[in-house]
Amino acid sequence: MAGTGGSGAVTRSTLRQQIADALRDEVLGGRLRPGQEFTVKEIAEQYGVSATPVREALVDLSAQGLLDADQHRGFRVHEYSGADYRGMIEARSLITEGMFQHLVATGMPQADDPRALAALAAVRRRGEEAQRAATAGDLNILIGYDLRYWRELSNLFGNAYLSDFLHRMRVQSWVCTVQHLRHVSDLRGHLWSGHTALVDALARRDADGARAIVTAYNEHALTLIERLDAP
Repeated sequence: MAGTGGSGAVTRSTLRQQIADALRDEVLGGRLRPGQEFTVKEIAEQYGVSATPVREALVDLSAQGLLDADQHRGFRVHEYSGADYRGMIEARSLITEGMFQHLVATGMPQADDPRALAALAAVRRRGEEAQRAATAGDLNILIGYDLRYWRELSNLFGNAYLSDFLHRMRVQSWVCTVQHLRHVSDLRGHLWSGHTALVDALARRDADGARAIVTAYNEHALTLIERLDAP
């Protein structure tokens, strides 16, 4: 009996995560619009599942700041402002600054650590794909590779709490960004494409260079979002 119950819990937990991931992708893809409302029942019927894992997934996304919960009306996609984005940039900067300080203290993978070097090379490949998507103005492809890039890059520093927090902040940042960039018809030349330059700076243990790259990225992104958010 205990074994059956455990299996059911794992299945439900997996389904909960799958639904949360799918809805997050709907928001990032702009298919669920800012302010759009929906109920647990509607989502359950859409995915052909029971209400319980859907409710749990929606609560998870609310806790992550992507949805707003209304006790009587269900859920709606959170609407972010330019001021929200500035706060996200500040929070992200605190995390990346900690990464750079760690870099100065301990350095990136050494030449005699093949596994770490392979992980760094994988991050660079993600950066190359993200860079191509940014140059082409392909927002959907960029988001996927950019999230993986930052997730794997932060993992190199060996602190799971730092990595998880930065990933959450980057998801929120992209949700906010998408809500504004969907109004731009041609994104070529508007999206950051310095992924490989950042990896190369970190590989050289150039903390000042890495910091300058991220600072320029944040300033560029913030200027763009605030301009699009202006009435």
